[in-house]
Amino acid sequence: MTIFSPAEAAIEAAGLAVETQEMPRLVRLVARRLPADPEAVSAALCEVRAKGWASRLVDLSQRDGQIWVLRVDAAEAASRIADPAADELALREALDRVVLARLRTLAADPARALDVAIEELFEAGGRVLSASQHAELAQAVARAFGLPADAPFVAVAVAQEDQRRRERRAAEGAARTGRREELQRLREWERSLVEFREIPALLGCTIKEVLRWVAAGHLPVARRIPGKGGERWEFDPVELARLRPEVAEWRRADDAGAPLEIGVPPGRKNRSGNAAIARVAALDRYAAHFSTARALDRQITLVTGPTNSGKSHLALDRLSDAPSGMALAPLRLLAHEFREALAARGVVASLATGEERIVEPGSRHLAATVEMCPLHNPVEVAIIDEAQMLYDPDRGAAWTAAIMGAPARHVFVLGAPDCVPMVRRIAALCGDPLDEISLERKGPLVAASEAVALGSLQAGDAVIAFSRRDVLDMRATLQAAGRRVAVVYGALSPEVRRAEAARFNSGQADILVATDAIGMGLNLNIRRVVFAALRKFDGTQSRDLLPQEIKQIGGRAGRYGRHESGVVAVLAGAGSPSFVRNMLAAPWVEPPDLRPIVQPDSDIVRAVAAEIGSDSLFGVLARIRRAVLRRDDPNYRLADMSQAFAVATALEGVAGLDLQQRWAYAMCPVDERDSGIPRLAGWAAEHGAGRTVAPPSVSRLPPPDRASHEELDRAEKRHKRLVAWRWLALRFPEAYPEHEEAEALTDRLNDWIEAVLRQQHRAVATRKSKQVQR
Repeated sequence: MTIFSPAEAAIEAAGLAVETQEMPRLVRLVARRLPADPEAVSAALCEVRAKGWASRLVDLSQRDGQIWVLRVDAAEAASRIADPAADELALREALDRVVLARLRTLAADPARALDVAIEELFEAGGRVLSASQHAELAQAVARAFGLPADAPFVAVAVAQEDQRRRERRAAEGAARTGRREELQRLREWERSLVEFREIPALLGCTIKEVLRWVAAGHLPVARRIPGKGGERWEFDPVELARLRPEVAEWRRADDAGAPLEIGVPPGRKNRSGNAAIARVAALDRYAAHFSTARALDRQITLVTGPTNSGKSHLALDRLSDAPSGMALAPLRLLAHEFREALAARGVVASLATGEERIVEPGSRHLAATVEMCPLHNPVEVAIIDEAQMLYDPDRGAAWTAAIMGAPARHVFVLGAPDCVPMVRRIAALCGDPLDEISLERKGPLVAASEAVALGSLQAGDAVIAFSRRDVLDMRATLQAAGRRVAVVYGALSPEVRRAEAARFNSGQADILVATDAIGMGLNLNIRRVVFAALRKFDGTQSRDLLPQEIKQIGGRAGRYGRHESGVVAVLAGAGSPSFVRNMLAAPWVEPPDLRPIVQPDSDIVRAVAAEIGSDSLFGVLARIRRAVLRRDDPNYRLADMSQAFAVATALEGVAGLDLQQRWAYAMCPVDERDSGIPRLAGWAAEHGAGRTVAPPSVSRLPPPDRASHEELDRAEKRHKRLVAWRWLALRFPEAYPEHEEAEALTDRLNDWIEAVLRQQHRAVATRKSKQVQR
């Protein structure tokens, strides 16, 4: 061998067998270690071969079905090999040590460590162990904790898994049978329906009488089938037979010339079929469902105005003067802010959100999220904030229920001017008097005449993007230019969002980068809102921002008392300043459908179940989707219940849960994109079997200064799982008993995420730093 350098000489002297393709990198590594003895050369050759060893270990693990072995395990094991001639046995032994060490760190006891390991596999792409793989993993966990292979833990773990598998098989079979029976019941009923012309023979009347009685609501239409010549009406013969004794009374009313009253006479109870179910659910008379509110002499005051117009201040002053009341917010974070605002006015308030309760003894005031509105405890004053959410397809039904059902003598509804026609309609449906207060913005809001260069951003600016990835990329770009950045986006917990807002408001961060999550709540000292995009994906399509979106988000600029005016601009290259100016000046466009969105609650679900004689939530929701509210109902429209229906379908075969418990699971906030429904079904199965459900694991968190975007994303998903678990723990404390541990895990995640976001000197690609125009 010809020697060309000291590094090559050191390699030659070490006498190691080196492959030709390994030599270039080995030379570079040895050159850094000069002078290099044979031990140093050997270590360098191990480093060269580590990547190949890691790939080999991954292949071996996959071939052996050890899917719990991670790529990071293989890489860590390969990095620990000190013999460049290591054989397969040595590689496997190194990997075994690494995997056992990781399993040992998952939890304080082997049973919980096994659960966490299985949970992490499901998190990583929904991977599920076979029975043999589960037993092998249990043995690995036992060894990690220093237990023998025949330890009782292993036998118990295998037996419990066998039991769960039997339960799952039974549940799947029961689910198939239950769904089939419910659908068969519905199809049989539909086949039994009769057409309009057959009614006279069934009731002994004329077609003219049938027309009049249908118009009066005496004869409910069971099903309307659209056709070319109009709708074809079908009727339930069983229900018609029950109504026959009332025919004489209807005729007497006709002969007496009684006015035609559209609707179903009060007090009638007709059974069977979709029409009867619709009357039981009564979603077409939704306002009447809230009996406590209807019994009160309510007054609604609608307070509208743009952001920074003082709506909340006005209403909170009235609430704090009242002897009792409630403040309903769209977000948990804002419920906390309402509670603090009342405390600042000398009023002690309790708190109720989906995942937490704070009860203040003797307090007669409550701060809560809208979904937690108490419907049966009358108070003097209620505040319902952000009423423009009435139009939201996912949560609008909660605002409908709150405004219609808040049991307060004086209800203050706060919102952007967009909500006016919808609130007027709701007040009319409730029969409540409505007065309106329109507030003006306290400081002017103006559109910038020119686009803003990225390098021209100043302290107090908020840059708005419309995806988490864009927010984090913008943060990295600005940090590369030496800017201190705070971020806010929807996946962050309320605690982290609040901490980031505090960093921005205090000046610890110069610039805020956020999604439209800042459009509601968060007191932010923003001088200028700068849009990094003028288009967004709304879940269906990519489209231009709407005038109300520009106004809602841009209105966060120029907080009263901090800035004389607010400025709304667009980032250079992201769009035209004239677009922003035109959107700020544009009149509000009334949506084509002003019918309030409604959905059933637990009482309605219970009533429909009793009507159809079934305790199947799948069957109940199938009937509700089909029967309770006509598509052309003049007053209301049914909310999208696809997720609740998906949960009901997943729970159909789970034993041990009653109808109301299943409905609670169907309302639990889960992320379908994160396998939320299968995970929820698994929790429900444990609950139904009488076993407790442990909180989701937080798992390993790398040092904040070394966390990647992917690791941050995983942490945010884990936080959402903990939110769902805590939501269920408040409703089923016996099945979800480790509430304090879940809160501790939540705090740990929040602290870690906030620490990651505080990092100001992350390395970024050169191409990003070049984007900054100094």
